[in-house]
Amino acid sequence: MEFERPIVELEEKLATLQRLDMATMPDLAAEIKDLEREIERLRQTLYSALSPWERVQISRHPERPKTSDYVEQLFTDVVELRGDRVFGDDQAILAALAAIDGRRVVVIGHRKGKTTKENVKRNFGSPHPEGFRKAERAMKLAAKFGLPVVTFLDTAGASPGLEDEERGQAWAIARCLATLSDLPVPVVVVGIGEGGSGGALAIGFGDRLIMLENAYYSVISPEMCAVILHKDASRAPETASALHLTAQDLLRLGIADEIVAEPLGGAHRDPAPVMAEVGMRIGQALDALAGRSAEESRDARYGRLRAIGVYSESIG
Repeated sequence: MEFERPIVELEEKLATLQRLDMATMPDLAAEIKDLEREIERLRQTLYSALSPWERVQISRHPERPKTSDYVEQLFTDVVELRGDRVFGDDQAILAALAAIDGRRVVVIGHRKGKTTKENVKRNFGSPHPEGFRKAERAMKLAAKFGLPVVTFLDTAGASPGLEDEERGQAWAIARCLATLSDLPVPVVVVGIGEGGSGGALAIGFGDRLIMLENAYYSVISPEMCAVILHKDASRAPETASALHLTAQDLLRLGIADEIVAEPLGGAHRDPAPVMAEVGMRIGQALDALAGRSAEESRDARYGRLRAIGVYSESIG
């Protein structure tokens, strides 16, 4: 990422020095130590004051843990569900029956690839209508069998192609939202990376929203917002700040419930403890929601929606 370039340049210099023969260069060890300290100092300075746009960039890092990583790490007895019973199977959405800490759940998440070939196959995590219909089918199974739903958000947005619109993209998203709103079971949402537009919202509304420190969630991606407002995608850093899309913004606004800390530089730097923490937070959320009746769940979810955007101001 562009803002990380000073660190990368120093790390490359450090790697070069570490390959040299210290036996023939008595001052080399001290120089390496000084450079290591400088890198650590710069890292602390850089990542302690990230802008919203820089957090968006981190959320998109290609090595960041994906939905499939969380499912593999945290869940057992995973049985994937495929197809929408209408058109086909969209690889951009993962839907499965699974268990976490012995509790049976339904898992739904955006699925990006780890290679270019995988990303093309999964449309870079941007679902088609059949992906949302598959998610809706999984939600209805959860309701039928009384299983909690856990969703993972990581998409720039729904696929915007003409074919997607012809196959009912907006309708498919709306059906997902209606189904989520009426589910009689707990819904826990985890923002692990990108959370853009209706593509994220379709599986991103529930009883608890857990956000990773460098994840974002927004009505629109910064680039598309910049194009619409300014006719200039290069102004995305400006619109990222205006959208209040970071985990910290969402927590302050009462939209997110909690934030999972990440290592300096992002979750990809040390993913194992981040995923373990996410698993613990999911378990705690499901425990807290377990005692609710179906009616209580629906009422609380409705109240949660109605509270968004409410503010008061004093006059005089």
